[in-house]
Amino acid sequence: MPSEVGFFRDLTYVLLAAGVGGAVAWLLRQPILIGYVLGGILVSPFTPGPVISELHTFELFAEIGVILLMFFIGAEFSPQELFRLKWVGFVGGTLGILGLMGLGFGALRLLGWPPIPALIVGMIVSTASTLVLVRLLLDRGELHARHGRVAVGITLIDDLAVVIFILIIPSLGALEPGRLAAVGLALGKSVAILLPFGLLASTVFPRLLGRIARTQDRELFLLVTLLLSVGTAALSQAAGLSLALGAFLAGLLISGSDYVHEALARLQPLRDVFVAVFFVTVGVLIDPRTLLDTLPLLGTMIGLVVLGKLAVWFLLVRLFRESWRTALLVAVSLTQIGEFAFLLARAGMEAGHLDQAVFNATLLTALVTILLNAVLVRAAPAWLAGRSGGKADPDLQEESPEARQGHVILCGYGPLGSAVGEALEAFKIPCLVVETAPDAIRGLTDRGVPALYGDARQEAILERAGLGAAAALIVTLPESEAAYGIVRAARSRHGAIPIVVRAGSPEEQQRLKAAGATAVIQPRLEGASLLIQETLASLGFPAARADDYLERFRQAMGLSIRRWSVGSDVLPEVREIPVVASAELADQSLREARVRERFGVLVLAIRQADGTSLVSPSPDAPLRPGDRLRAFGLPTQLATFAAAVGEAPADGN
Repeated sequence: MPSEVGFFRDLTYVLLAAGVGGAVAWLLRQPILIGYVLGGILVSPFTPGPVISELHTFELFAEIGVILLMFFIGAEFSPQELFRLKWVGFVGGTLGILGLMGLGFGALRLLGWPPIPALIVGMIVSTASTLVLVRLLLDRGELHARHGRVAVGITLIDDLAVVIFILIIPSLGALEPGRLAAVGLALGKSVAILLPFGLLASTVFPRLLGRIARTQDRELFLLVTLLLSVGTAALSQAAGLSLALGAFLAGLLISGSDYVHEALARLQPLRDVFVAVFFVTVGVLIDPRTLLDTLPLLGTMIGLVVLGKLAVWFLLVRLFRESWRTALLVAVSLTQIGEFAFLLARAGMEAGHLDQAVFNATLLTALVTILLNAVLVRAAPAWLAGRSGGKADPDLQEESPEARQGHVILCGYGPLGSAVGEALEAFKIPCLVVETAPDAIRGLTDRGVPALYGDARQEAILERAGLGAAAALIVTLPESEAAYGIVRAARSRHGAIPIVVRAGSPEEQQRLKAAGATAVIQPRLEGASLLIQETLASLGFPAARADDYLERFRQAMGLSIRRWSVGSDVLPEVREIPVVASAELADQSLREARVRERFGVLVLAIRQADGTSLVSPSPDAPLRPGDRLRAFGLPTQLATFAAAVGEAPADGN
């Protein structure tokens, strides 16, 4: 019992340290990991106040944070981004890391350090915090500017370098003459594991995630993803390699999957908690009493990170014919170290190559350089603007032709969502569909409609969908809680975007409006409005009187009264299409055929061979030979659909 009491007391201290430290960092506009580390120092045995007694237990929790962090690195690794940046990303990043390693190694050797610790410190100063870099670029709106893309491309190489460093650090003791076989064996093991992992990544795991996704059970999806990350890390450790390497490989397994963004969104809260525990644990290990002993090393490392990186990255980026402004901004953004430095310093300690003093110096270097980096990143553009006389700097402009701009995010592709999607397609309005049905995603992707698998209540999914650059957000989901969660998440990230959402009742309408919805549509009331309109018209009431009544009715019900006009664009039309026995979709249901997703058309009615008519058929309605379908869509969509169910109809049919 005392052990259990001690554990929960320590857990309270850890969470309190993370919460207080994170809140202080947020108030001071500093990276939150600084707050976590400082909070850890406050509950360490070296400072007055509460003390964590069972540190080993929380070191194990911290390992889970490392696993999840490396899993995210693998899942978000983008070779395409490197290929897009060409030489400056891949070659320039590699040369820069090697150059910084050599610079750090040389500086420490001049101070009389042994070769192996000097080399590891060189590895440490060559890293950069991806979390800090991306956060600062996002805050300034420069993530897709030229210097932002180059800096992120370099950190991709940095990610790979960290994985390699973690792999070889335990074997660095074999770098004595004639004893290089251990390093070669470690690298051989990594290759032996990578090859079968590549096979699994292209065959087994995408199918497994697809099957889990079809269940649409969010808890099961989370558990399988967590099992993949932790289980692969455990297998890697069993093979004699590091947990971090296994977690990175697990991320690579799903990086090309349609479901990767939903997997990361599901794991992100869990990752954030365990990463917070990791950084608090790092702070707990710091002994402030040893700081004076590390001042020479601390000064050297800060100089290498700030001045050394500034010089190396500026010269290298200029070498690859980038403008001097881009080179300066890239160099400034990389003048820091962070979470990867902690991982490498920890790996060096566990391998017996580094002592606690070097770990303390690494931590302080990270804290100081992150603070300096935030100041430099804000000051550099202002300094450049002053030198250019206040003119707009082209290197600071967003230049991502692949990034979506002015598109509509459509959440849900059921009967209502597909009708909205058809209208957007008819008017050539770019649209991205967010769905949790794998079959819908596949059908949309097959016909070239951008689609993203994921739950739009997750802010990470909305960010991936390009919420910041979107023209509007449409929510057509029938589940009121899901719609409410999406509206809240979207409004918290984007205060001005128009949000149009469906509601099932006046109570839901009020709740969605309070959450930030711009317009709330109630399909049942819209249907009532149309029924009134058709009834009055059939009874011969004057159009003016009917319109006046409908306007008052719509105002009373909170419905839109706007009138829309259309131009001369090609618009959807209605066609009658026969189903023949030899057709591709014969004897399939509308659901099985995925008509809306694959072809973009709406089947309004089915006239069966025995004369029975099905108006607004259900998804389970079959397409039998001899039936005639009444379909609504663009001419090109109808032609494609007609070819799949029967003979292509003549124009105008």
